[in-house]
Amino acid sequence: IYSQVTVTFLTLTEGIPVYLGMLYAMLVTLALSCHAKTSLTDPGSVPVTAIPSERQRLTKDAHSMCGQCQTFKPPGSHHCRICNRCISRMDHHCPWMNNCVGAANLKHFCLFLFYTWTSSAFALTIFGWNYFFCADEDCTFHPVVLHLVRLMTFLAVGAFLFTSSMLMNVCYGVMTGIGTIDRLKKKATNTMNQSDEEPIALIDIFGIAPWYTWPFPIDPIFDDYDRVMGFTMPQRLDRERQFCEAKRPVVPELKSTPSTELPTCLNDLLPA
Repeated sequence: IYSQVTVTFLTLTEGIPVYLGMLYAMLVTLALSCHAKTSLTDPGSVPVTAIPSERQRLTKDAHSMCGQCQTFKPPGSHHCRICNRCISRMDHHCPWMNNCVGAANLKHFCLFLFYTWTSSAFALTIFGWNYFFCADEDCTFHPVVLHLVRLMTFLAVGAFLFTSSMLMNVCYGVMTGIGTIDRLKKKATNTMNQSDEEPIALIDIFGIAPWYTWPFPIDPIFDDYDRVMGFTMPQRLDRERQFCEAKRPVVPELKSTPSTELPTCLNDLLPA
């Protein structure tokens, strides 16, 4: 918000062109919207009535239980002591969001980091260009706005470095399929080389919506919600079974009709 106020003053005092101010306002609006979506969206909390999905039942793998919730614990999920609930594919609990980052809001968190990183880089580019290449008095900043710009420069540098680190951390987790908590545990036990996780597909983050909707803070729609979350509900499991039975083709029963013809061996014994 402070950066948007500063850039607005720069635009009003003709320190930067209007179109640059509008572009920065759009980036900040998207960043704030993604921040709100990350904070307010359910990250993928595991309900008490959660059960293993049909696919997990067929694989016959060992199903773990959460010692805190006393419920089914899906693979890749963790119990957050701050939120006091299990989160599917939990990456970490973010204090800046006051919420966990899990399977359901990972898209919004990635977009927030990207737009914050882009806004910081955009602001630093404008300030750097003015500082190094502006030799005319017409392009210098207004003296009153100059103090705002100096403070914003320090904030932009800090935001740029922090979001760069977080973006690399999230990208590494997506490419390896290992979240932040799992990675810290594996490093502590020196078992990073024993990981068999697969990379997280983009459709498991951004959903099956068209690609041009991915940059916007819209809740993703997954092709297989149970697979992404790692659990199912008894009601959904019953509906899925009923749906599969309804789609199963009906095989007509073959009815045998009585025949009046005698076997060939008996026909030979009859008189002609």
